[in-house]
Amino acid sequence: MTSAQLPGDPPGGRRAVAVWGLGVAVYFVAITYRTSLGVAGIDAAERFHINASALSTFSILQVLVYAGMQIPVGLMVDRLGTRKVLMLGVVLFTLGQFGFAFSHSYAMALGSRALLGCGDAMTFISVLRLGSRWFPARRGPLIAQIAALFGMAGNLVSTLVIARSLHGVGWTTTFAGSALGGLAVFVLVLFFLKDHPKGFEPAPATHLGADYVRRQIADAWREPGTRLGMWVHFTTQFPAMVFLLLWGMPFLVEAEGLSRATAGQLLTLVVLSNMAVGLVYGQVIARHHAARAPLALGTVGATALLWGTVLVWPSAHAPMWLLVVLCVVLGACGPASMIGFDFARPANPPERIGTASGIVNMGGFTASMTTLLAVGVLLDLTGQNFRIAFASVFVLQALGISQILRLRGRAHRRERERVVASRVEAVHVPA
Repeated sequence: MTSAQLPGDPPGGRRAVAVWGLGVAVYFVAITYRTSLGVAGIDAAERFHINASALSTFSILQVLVYAGMQIPVGLMVDRLGTRKVLMLGVVLFTLGQFGFAFSHSYAMALGSRALLGCGDAMTFISVLRLGSRWFPARRGPLIAQIAALFGMAGNLVSTLVIARSLHGVGWTTTFAGSALGGLAVFVLVLFFLKDHPKGFEPAPATHLGADYVRRQIADAWREPGTRLGMWVHFTTQFPAMVFLLLWGMPFLVEAEGLSRATAGQLLTLVVLSNMAVGLVYGQVIARHHAARAPLALGTVGATALLWGTVLVWPSAHAPMWLLVVLCVVLGACGPASMIGFDFARPANPPERIGTASGIVNMGGFTASMTTLLAVGVLLDLTGQNFRIAFASVFVLQALGISQILRLRGRAHRRERERVVASRVEAVHVPA
């Protein structure tokens, strides 16, 4: 992954790929743990004797903790560096997965998922920071999409391995066995991960306690690109997240009448589509920066169209071809959400990337949390009517689109001003 680079850019190269790969491995394990409940939702309802609202609380609490941790984690990454934050994250999400394995009460299981969400929250922002420290800036969009691609491979472990293991060796063995992956990546990070290449150390920053925190958050939020990135992430990510994290399997089995095996294959299709589209979006945005907003809005439009078509289909069950197309389109939601970081990255200096990324990352997970709750409550109120419950998606999409359209022009103007200023500074040589 070497390329032409600007003066002062990190060098990239094989060592960068190796170090960055360790961070991606941590993210891969975190995604496996995060999405493991998506294939175990029906088993969890039976194990803990809970209804739809209580089941949705698992994912809501996990996502609530994740979203609430984004700005604190961004500040931690900017201040402490990637390695320390990743190590702490691995410890927390591994303990959470072990705790979930041995949970026999609803309360203990909730606590374990909250702990898992806290550790998970520390992974992706750290990986983004690691990529920006080891690779040239022009590689940023592609590096971020590839990181997300490998992270989504962790979802494949959930849909292909954990789902089968649950019915083969049982709950405790499945979740405890998967937690061993956390121990493995902890050792790798401890001994081999470095925050930045030698000679590319960031300038020392003065951290003045609460003043530093307020200044970092305020300066990041002041940039229209940060706010636009947050709303892009908000609008694009949550339909697929809700589908994969919890409600996809119950919808396909209970509302569409599919077998668990077939439903699992469709969830796998979402993940495979995500990985394929991520590569395409990363290449397109790296070459054509102006494609960011059209890709994001186009993905939202396609998702709304397919989601609505499935919900209003006249017969009791949507045809298989339509469910397949829906899952392929849902696969584009993850790569589209990554575009949010591509708006925030050029709007903020390197020492504020972690904080800005945390703000962006809050968007999609806030929308996911809201929709997870809405679907669970509406299912209980309507007697398990998925068509009514899933219609809640359109409310958040409409809100997000209105904010994207409001901020888009302002963010683009500000970004052009920054580019011009950077070029002037680069060619100016004092006499």
